[in-house]
Amino acid sequence: MTVDPADKPRNETEHERLDRQLVELLQGFRVAVTGVQVLFAFLLTVPFSANFDKVDGAGTPLFYIALFGAAIASICFTAPAFHHRILFRLGQKPLLIRRANLFGIIGAFALMASMTAATTLIVESLAETPVWTITTAVALLTLCTYVWFVQPYLTRLRANRPPREPEGD
Repeated sequence: MTVDPADKPRNETEHERLDRQLVELLQGFRVAVTGVQVLFAFLLTVPFSANFDKVDGAGTPLFYIALFGAAIASICFTAPAFHHRILFRLGQKPLLIRRANLFGIIGAFALMASMTAATTLIVESLAETPVWTITTAVALLTLCTYVWFVQPYLTRLRANRPPREPEGD
């Protein structure tokens, strides 16, 4: 039987483990925050563009969901960096890591809402029938939910299961 390198214990102290976990979390946020900031910046300019006054009906709430979702995601993905600066050298790294993880999950939900609403708003303004708008929203929500939340959760459940013992005679 081969041993997965991830199953091997690391030769690191508790302090080194916390440092590594924090760096890994912040690296993940750097990936997400760039996209969030581009989306947020775009959404901040939309009301000043030509024809924005024609957004009505379902478009107005979609725009607000997209805008505030991007704002919340941006806040959540940047919060751990500010917490780290403020809590620096106070021995609060375990708390900081737990908070950063929670902020990341909340930020992902907000980003999912923002991306879905923004894309749905565009489709709603271009599509001639509501079926494309509804299909877009459902497809994006389903994809984000599965890829970002369900799939890793299922992997987590499998990883936490006790290994099955081989059946004997």
